[in-house]
Amino acid sequence: MTETPMKDLSGEAKRRPDLLIWGAAVFLVLAAVFAAAPALRAGPATLAGLLLLGGVAGVAILGLVAIRASTAVGDPDPEGAEAFVEALPEPAAVTAADGRLLAANAAWVQAVGDARRLPRGAAGARLFAALVKARDGQRAEGTLIIAGQERRAEAARLRGGRLLVRLPSVVEKEVYVPTAAPAPVVAQSAPAPRTLDAFSGASPFGAALLEGLDPFNSRVLEANPALAAMTGAVPSGTLFGALIDPPSRAEAETRLAEGKSGPFEVRLARDPTRIAHLYLYRAEGRLVAYLIDVSEQKQMELQLAQAQKMQAIGQLAGGVAHDFNNLLTAIQLRLDELLHRHPVGDPSYEGLNEIRQTGVRAADLVRKLLAFSRKQTVQREVLELGELISEFEVLLRRLLREDVKLITDYGRDLPQVRADKSQLETAVMNLAVNARDAVRAAKGGGVVRIRTARLTQDEAQGLGFPGAEGDQAFIEVSDDGPGIPPEVMGKIFDPFFTTKPVGEGTGLGLATVYGIVKQSDGWIHVHSRPGEGAAFRIFLPVYEATPAQQAAAAAALAVAEPAKPRPPRDLSGAGRILFVEDEDAVRGVAARLLRARGYEVLEASDGEEALIIAEEHAGTIDLLISDVIMPGIDGPTLLKKARAYLGNAPVMFISGYAEAEFSDLLEGETGVTFLPKPIDIKTLAERVKQQMQAA
Repeated sequence: MTETPMKDLSGEAKRRPDLLIWGAAVFLVLAAVFAAAPALRAGPATLAGLLLLGGVAGVAILGLVAIRASTAVGDPDPEGAEAFVEALPEPAAVTAADGRLLAANAAWVQAVGDARRLPRGAAGARLFAALVKARDGQRAEGTLIIAGQERRAEAARLRGGRLLVRLPSVVEKEVYVPTAAPAPVVAQSAPAPRTLDAFSGASPFGAALLEGLDPFNSRVLEANPALAAMTGAVPSGTLFGALIDPPSRAEAETRLAEGKSGPFEVRLARDPTRIAHLYLYRAEGRLVAYLIDVSEQKQMELQLAQAQKMQAIGQLAGGVAHDFNNLLTAIQLRLDELLHRHPVGDPSYEGLNEIRQTGVRAADLVRKLLAFSRKQTVQREVLELGELISEFEVLLRRLLREDVKLITDYGRDLPQVRADKSQLETAVMNLAVNARDAVRAAKGGGVVRIRTARLTQDEAQGLGFPGAEGDQAFIEVSDDGPGIPPEVMGKIFDPFFTTKPVGEGTGLGLATVYGIVKQSDGWIHVHSRPGEGAAFRIFLPVYEATPAQQAAAAAALAVAEPAKPRPPRDLSGAGRILFVEDEDAVRGVAARLLRARGYEVLEASDGEEALIIAEEHAGTIDLLISDVIMPGIDGPTLLKKARAYLGNAPVMFISGYAEAEFSDLLEGETGVTFLPKPIDIKTLAERVKQQMQAA
């Protein structure tokens, strides 16, 4: 190593005494002298004095030996350190823990300078943090600012408490600058192929060898059998772009010009309903094009998106209908109260009656929304499919008018279904009315056909129910009208979507059908082509009664059905009713009208308040009327908690949601009835009187 100021600094560090160590040695000697003073005064003749002097001498000797050893260990060996760092190719230095330089090689002096300490302040702050970690035995990294630039530094611990600091060499990365923009296809160079290889020729997806680098304007040199099956015969020399539907070809060309590398989604010119993914492989002067048919995959994606959309719309419609039912209930109850004060002959009667009729129309609209959202009240029963349509056929013929012919086709061995009769009739009626309007608008009249059948699993799948399991009950309503345009096919079940003129439809007919079919655990499929009419196909699960159910049905037929009680004419009564409803307008009006008919009504705005009232009046409540959906404790939970205070009192639930939504929560409960919203005071009073009499 050449003579440098750093070497002189290291030599001075070797010759300079460490004041702290020598100070410690002086204090140790003084302490030993002071400790030996009592022993010297007592005289060395005694045994205790001799032992004390020997112990003090031993302590002093051990202390001096320890101080000398620590001085030897802590004092660096400059010559060895210089030889060590000089052997390193990068800038390196040996430092003390406080940043003093003990030795450095020429590369360090050239890069950092000949300063006797590591740089302090902002320039070396991160390096000193690394030194602290290195002093604990860790290998640490930091940065050192040299000439305004950050330089990475590594610190490691050596023997004797010394630290090695290195500045690793910076390896400059080679920057690759492309000479030309990459081609917008897979840019893997290869010798120009003369024919398709064995793999492409026998592959299950379409493959074609093209002459040129513009895929849509290149000629086909060779095509495999799979491509011919997709696009039809592809003779040599065919323009590849002619195999693609023009609109999707234009979109693919735009993406190709933007530098996209694919795959490109295209439709086939032979059948635009078929969708394929186009992949391009570039060789020298030629292209290999691959077409993979993804029509079924896209259809599944569209069906999934449609199902998710319909579910979201259904949840929204159900929530809106539930809240609107509460408002309608309050309006109708208030109207009942006003009509009682203004009977027939009063000047206000006609206006109030018109408001009531409008409320009835609004309630019908809400029922359609609830049917679409599959939250309408359902009363399922076992129905003969053929009898259901034949009984309904008379009404349908009146709806279709003279210029539309109705043809019914009943299949053999028609199955039973378990569904709500009125809902199923509503679904068929809506489909028939839509078919009537379609044929009348197109050509002033036509044919509407209703077909029923029992289908096997394979037949159902072939007619549009891919998830069919076992036999299916089948109802098809078709017409010979203009069909449904493809651009609106995905919207026909959306609420309030209609293609009819303003004022001729609410847009809820097909939405209601969709909800009814789904609530009946069925499936609906639409088959339509422009100019060929439309066919709506409903698939319902076949009901097969178990032996126990058959025996119960036979026993029920053997016993004469008792006459149903007539609705009571006198709607007044006596008894204590606990009325629980979170909607103040509904609760207040209903309670007031019930009190006017002689009942004592205890009001509660939620389940918690109802529990307190039930406990205070335990054993004296004759009827519980409760809403189902409430904040906090809902209706079924309230019943379970308050049953001990109610005894055998009957319970009536009122709600805008379907009974099926909470029927499973009432297992083991008896004497429970359900009244759907919106309600009027006459219906409510009749049900209350019936429950009181039955109890």
